[in-house]
Amino acid sequence: MGKIYVGTASWTDPTLTQSTLFYPSKAMSAEERLRFYASHFNAVEVDSTYYALPAERMVMLQTERTPADFKLSYKAFGALTRHPVDVRRLPKAVKAVMRPSVIEEDRLDFRGVEPEVLDLMFDMFRNALKPADEAGKLGAVLFQFPPYFTYDTENMDYIVKCKEKLPDYDLAIEFRHSSWTTGPNRQETIEFLRSNGLIYTVVDEPQFESGSTAPFIPVTTGNVSYVRFHGRNKEAWFKKGITTAERFAYLYSEEELGELGEEIRVLIKETNATYVLFNNCFQDYGVRNAKMMKAILS
Repeated sequence: MGKIYVGTASWTDPTLTQSTLFYPSKAMSAEERLRFYASHFNAVEVDSTYYALPAERMVMLQTERTPADFKLSYKAFGALTRHPVDVRRLPKAVKAVMRPSVIEEDRLDFRGVEPEVLDLMFDMFRNALKPADEAGKLGAVLFQFPPYFTYDTENMDYIVKCKEKLPDYDLAIEFRHSSWTTGPNRQETIEFLRSNGLIYTVVDEPQFESGSTAPFIPVTTGNVSYVRFHGRNKEAWFKKGITTAERFAYLYSEEELGELGEEIRVLIKETNATYVLFNNCFQDYGVRNAKMMKAILS
């Protein structure tokens, strides 16, 4: 049986911190909040690193404020997963090597990122995570690719490049386009990840007849399993004008988690470590479901 790590994707969503549904006080400091969270769970997925490149000091503080057996997984910066990012949140070192015309834009599209700029962002991201890695607390680095990142050779090559840029870290790959996980491509995708030492990210999310989301496929491609629960809020999944928290506002029932837990037990037997992380971070839904799953898997 491999080690089981259960937690949430973020512990600082405003719908959670601005209430006392989980935290005993709304006025807790960042340190108090993380220490309290870590007294309940042994893992977390840091999602703030998707919106801005992290600073090494931030990771160092997160490492110092958590127990010895705690695991910190980090979501890759958006520009590294071909998402548009806010230019204003880019570090000065990155802006210094970018074309002036690009800096003037509000949003940076991956097609406008020059190779040397991309390399610099990879370097900064890798170096920032070193405190967690050196302390033995680094879980996986999540590369969640956008829906327009489809199954083709060029995109496979890019995924391999990501691994080459972060060779010492476990990379968990999450696909959001069904071309990777349906039909004959499913097995090809699994074999591709396995042969390149990459983790297939198992996801539970709303399902549509169009196949626009990934199905729940409980498979492992190496020594680590990575499972993310996005909720099943079909009505809000593609709805415009709502917050991220509202999109993931779904509370799993004990029956639903019990069924999914049976599938996860198989992964636990096949790997050295299994991460189970709840991304339904609306109010206390994520922490409530994480506690349920802890009880189920134990």
